[in-house]
Amino acid sequence: MQSELSDYLPLFVLLFLSSLVAGLVILISIVFGPKRRSKSSPKVAPYESGMHAIGAGQRRFPVRFYLIAVLFILFDIEVIFFYPWAVAFRQLGLFGFAEMLVFIGVLLVGYVWLWKKGALEWESMDKE
Repeated sequence: MQSELSDYLPLFVLLFLSSLVAGLVILISIVFGPKRRSKSSPKVAPYESGMHAIGAGQRRFPVRFYLIAVLFILFDIEVIFFYPWAVAFRQLGLFGFAEMLVFIGVLLVGYVWLWKKGALEWESMDKE
């Protein structure tokens, strides 16, 4: 029992130290950080171009941007799982091949959905 708990000691020390550092950073920012913002402060003045902003600072993005993000995630997941599968292809046998076919099928459903939504039509992005 004692040796099993001693195996976890470095993990507990790491959790304790990381929590301590996070707490110290928050405490330091509260103690030394700004207490209130003044409307006439130079900190809220415009920067870069020197001109005041026109309109809202936050605007809504078209749904196409989110579709592109989903497309990126699909490509990213595909690459992440294809490399280990290709390395261990011979050891996985027919079962590994069938599993990858199921995975490719799921990805294909995502690609078809994005295609139907028009996320693959890049020139139509300028029309919005």
